[in-house]
Amino acid sequence: MASGGEAPGPSRTAPALYVDRTHSKTHVHSASLFDVGILKDTLVPSLTLHSGLAVLAYSAARYTNRVEAKDWLWPSGQVVNAWWSAVGRRIAAGYTVSQAFSRLSWHERVMLTGVTLWGGRLFYRISRRSIQRGGDDPRYAEVKEEAGFWNSALFKVFIPEAFFQMLISLPFTAPFRHEGAVMTGYHPFIQMFAVGLFSTGLAMETLADYQLDQYKAEGNKGIMREGVWSIVRNPNYLGDALVHISFIVMLYGSDMLAPIELLGPTANYAFLRFFGGDAEKEKHQQRRYSASQPDKFRELEKFRADKNAFWPSVDELSNKWLWTVLGLGGLGVAVEQTLRAFH
Repeated sequence: MASGGEAPGPSRTAPALYVDRTHSKTHVHSASLFDVGILKDTLVPSLTLHSGLAVLAYSAARYTNRVEAKDWLWPSGQVVNAWWSAVGRRIAAGYTVSQAFSRLSWHERVMLTGVTLWGGRLFYRISRRSIQRGGDDPRYAEVKEEAGFWNSALFKVFIPEAFFQMLISLPFTAPFRHEGAVMTGYHPFIQMFAVGLFSTGLAMETLADYQLDQYKAEGNKGIMREGVWSIVRNPNYLGDALVHISFIVMLYGSDMLAPIELLGPTANYAFLRFFGGDAEKEKHQQRRYSASQPDKFRELEKFRADKNAFWPSVDELSNKWLWTVLGLGGLGVAVEQTLRAFH
């Protein structure tokens, strides 16, 4: 990509931190968290996009009486935001598709590819499971019984998740909106670490879902504790967190990490641990198993006593599956470096 960034057009104030590569020396510029520029160029457009998509998802959910429509939107909405920020805006400004892509640096393409792989895999997983099930996710059965649930769901469920998506997408939307800034990978070892972190997280997510599906397909009814599920109780959520952390590490490796972009993985982690994901899943399991499956409830309690929920304990250093996913992370680095050499 040419070092000039975007073509001439309406000027914009850069978000909280960016690196100007248009001169022989590097100049770092800073701005307040509440600077009008970042609100106008990144936060407001992202929230508008995600809120609009949330309204569409809410309409579909209410029509079908399936709350899980919001789950379909979770990965797909963030991928759409990333592509619009990186490519779509330029096409709308008059570039051809080829020109829009050609202006992306190698590291920008790596980040966009990573977001697409993460979101595409998760969307496929969620949609396939939803279609096979033929009904709403059991986790949402109770909330739909609340009086007037659908009349308040848009503002109590769908719009709040749109706000989280806006925050989580910051690391892979704001950089594409920085005037005169390009991700160039000035710190190659940090960039390699970011790719390794992403590959490790994606591998853990993928293996967790595949192994759980195989376990159920074989007729097992107990608590899954094999494979990557022997590392922590929620390896899919841990993998997701590592993926999102990798995006800010990549920005740091290009001297483009703004403090506000740290809200991305922080919001994702908070959602996974305290608002959905881990917390929501285990509360549902506890209510369900304690009421109707006492044997499985005892298995769950033992699992909770033996393994951490999210971050591996030091005892897992002897777990072969931990080293397997780390090895796959290393393989991801090798693949990226090879592709870059031929680029």
